[in-house]
Amino acid sequence: MPDFVRLLCVLALSSLSFMAHGERLRIVTEEWAPYIFQEEGVPRGIHYEVANEVFTRLGIEVQWQFLPWKRCLAMIEHGLVDGVMDIFRTDARTAYIIYPDEPMSTVEFTLFQLRAKPHTVRRLEDLAGLNVGVSSGYDYGSAFNESPLFRRENAPTQEANFGKLALGRIDLLVTDRLVGRHLRHRLGLEQKVEELSFIIRRTPQYLGLSRKPGRERLAQRFADELRLFKQEPAYTAILRRHEAPGSDIPHTVEQQGRGMP
Repeated sequence: MPDFVRLLCVLALSSLSFMAHGERLRIVTEEWAPYIFQEEGVPRGIHYEVANEVFTRLGIEVQWQFLPWKRCLAMIEHGLVDGVMDIFRTDARTAYIIYPDEPMSTVEFTLFQLRAKPHTVRRLEDLAGLNVGVSSGYDYGSAFNESPLFRRENAPTQEANFGKLALGRIDLLVTDRLVGRHLRHRLGLEQKVEELSFIIRRTPQYLGLSRKPGRERLAQRFADELRLFKQEPAYTAILRRHEAPGSDIPHTVEQQGRGMP
């Protein structure tokens, strides 16, 4: 048997073995509550619970690991892990990441402000002259990232941005709508901070799988099962379970990375 044919046989058998025996996947992510986070060392969150259910139905075991986002990106790029949760799709990443056809949900980057110091924002131009808190490493879209009309002030964490907003050191902050609601509740700022309806950017976030034998098929199976699960009451129950109280604007998590996610 020629070496090339022998190699193809080995790869095919490896792929079939993976699908048949359910290899344990190692998936990395950064805390991104309420999508995925840890509580007393135990993983929780919308995407964690949804992905776990889908993988369980596929007969696949998953080991989750929480790491800084830049390290997550480096590990998936070099094939050191099997997947990364909550990543945006870019042309450059398709060289080493396989994306299921169905996203986990859609990120909506929006603005939060102090109720006592409101601003009317219906377009980016309305931010002229203001200080807007942003988080390092996040991509809010070129129109926002490159606008000369307002100042973008970096903070190391989302919590730091909310602290700066509460102290009046910035005029507004930008973050995903659900993340902002979660933090506002956790930090006890519901009475002080409100969200705006204007959306800076809307983009899908995915489970990304490393390009290894059998992963194209796994990505398709994951997408098919995820699509079906989203139609079930159990999926809605997960969303409700992680819904922050006191939300100003109705919102449903639907198909959409964290910018540099």
